[in-house]
Amino acid sequence: MLSSSNGTPLTPRAHITNPPALEALRDCDRSMYDECVRLGNYGDAIKHYRLCESMAGIEYARNIAWGYGHRKGEYEALSPCVYMDLTQSLLEPVLVKWATGRGWTARFDTTLVQFVEEVGEEMYADGEKRKIVATVVDNMTGVEYTIRTRYLFGADGGRSTVAKILDLPFTTIPGGGYAVNVLLRADLAYLMEHRQGNLHILLGFEKDDPFISVARMVKPWTEWLFVFMPKGPDAPFPKRSKGEWAEIVKGVIDDRERDVAVEVLDVSGWAINETSADVVSKGNVFCLGDAIHRHPPTLGLGSNTCIQDAFNLAWKLSLVHRNLAAPTLLSTYNTERQPVAAHLVKESNDILRLDISIWANMGMQHYGASKQDRDAAQALVKSNTKEGRERRKAVAQGMRELHRELHSLGTSMGQLYRSAAVYTADEPAPFEPGPREKENPYEHYEPCTYPGRRLPHVLLGAGSRMPGPLTSTLDIAGKGQFSLFTGIGGEGWVAAAAAVEQRFGVPVKVVRVGPGLDWADVYLEWDVKRGVEEYGCVLVRPDYFVAWRAQECGDEVGRLLKVMGSILGIENGKDMVGDKGV
Repeated sequence: MLSSSNGTPLTPRAHITNPPALEALRDCDRSMYDECVRLGNYGDAIKHYRLCESMAGIEYARNIAWGYGHRKGEYEALSPCVYMDLTQSLLEPVLVKWATGRGWTARFDTTLVQFVEEVGEEMYADGEKRKIVATVVDNMTGVEYTIRTRYLFGADGGRSTVAKILDLPFTTIPGGGYAVNVLLRADLAYLMEHRQGNLHILLGFEKDDPFISVARMVKPWTEWLFVFMPKGPDAPFPKRSKGEWAEIVKGVIDDRERDVAVEVLDVSGWAINETSADVVSKGNVFCLGDAIHRHPPTLGLGSNTCIQDAFNLAWKLSLVHRNLAAPTLLSTYNTERQPVAAHLVKESNDILRLDISIWANMGMQHYGASKQDRDAAQALVKSNTKEGRERRKAVAQGMRELHRELHSLGTSMGQLYRSAAVYTADEPAPFEPGPREKENPYEHYEPCTYPGRRLPHVLLGAGSRMPGPLTSTLDIAGKGQFSLFTGIGGEGWVAAAAAVEQRFGVPVKVVRVGPGLDWADVYLEWDVKRGVEEYGCVLVRPDYFVAWRAQECGDEVGRLLKVMGSILGIENGKDMVGDKGV
């Protein structure tokens, strides 16, 4: 693992961490997940998104966010995890510690210069003729050296060297603009008792500031990231010293009775991008995260999508690397994740455009507008006139539409994968979303077992006589292996799973749910969500996505062998992908 930086980030960067991302971390290691929960902020500290004049000024509107308030039960029914605010500066050290403790080598201060594919006359020790030869340089010593590898992964951010060398095609919509992050310490606890939340949009209608600012809570309520975005392309945005930024921050805190102490820790700029890769991998080189989806932080799905990119790729790579699946399985990474990346980029920017329209309807004026014009715009929004009423209705409607951002269940959980790693040939009908999801696919997600969808989260009880904790289907599945859920009358699937392991060398964990079996459907929710007869089966991939389902039993061995062979890209078993076996 190489990084050109000298360590994990000191600034917060990404922060909203959603249930699917936490499920992936939980799948890797429960103690690592527990450490993330310990470090993150959740509950009242993050439950509101606010529009206000300033931190101390009048509040215009607020939205419940991230699965709290009246939506709490809906979220709890969909995942064993909850939204939290876990900054990248806290998450990355946990991930690096976990990885290096399991054999990975982490080399910081190391820059990738170039890579090429090398084809040898003879096979390498692992049976491969092709290798990727990467040239890297040690930033501390200037020493240049090469690394030969079978695979290369570019998770190297929005200026990805890997994507550039690979010459990936991108779709870019220009004109996003520029923003500045100011990380600081300021004790604002005295302002937050009745205004708790992790995102505060400071509109500053009363002033002719050249920017809109957003106060993002980092540590309640003493550490903050203030984001400054220019009011249009003509607003001046010169470089400023930390001292100058401290005074600007005091201005948008706007406490006219108390001189709040502000200590600026870091200032950094960033571009507001609308860019997604049309292809996310070539050969044995794969790009992930911001390398393939570059967008503003609206929606809060950037780092979450990066984790899901890795979760999608990891199990496929493991099987191919161990010669248990054909290399064609790796091509499904592009098929499945590229549409997700493109949708994320568009939706994040659509949300930013929605934000701007709300601010405009609230009376936001361009930089340089006179005080008379600013006052007139505010008076119009408050007026008992037709236009005033239309403006207020538009603001209210816009705030409701922002649920797409603050409750993005459909966007974050509602993927439908269509690829060779999903088997739908025997499905009687195409996928049809539930009524709420169909009406609003951004905000709502209705779980089901249609192949290509996520395994529904259902709490099951242990089938033993002694009482124990309830366990999510997501905690039962995963852990790097396929799982097959069945019930009473599904004995044939046990033999089928054994036949798959015998033929392909790939274990399939059988999960039997029903009275007298391994797991008890105590809430009778699996009965509703499984989508098949109890003697049918639901085959789940290691990344929690349904690979296939069988409505009924019958020829279990033959059908499961056919499906697994199709997913793995092999027909007759281990002999088709190499002579190394397991």
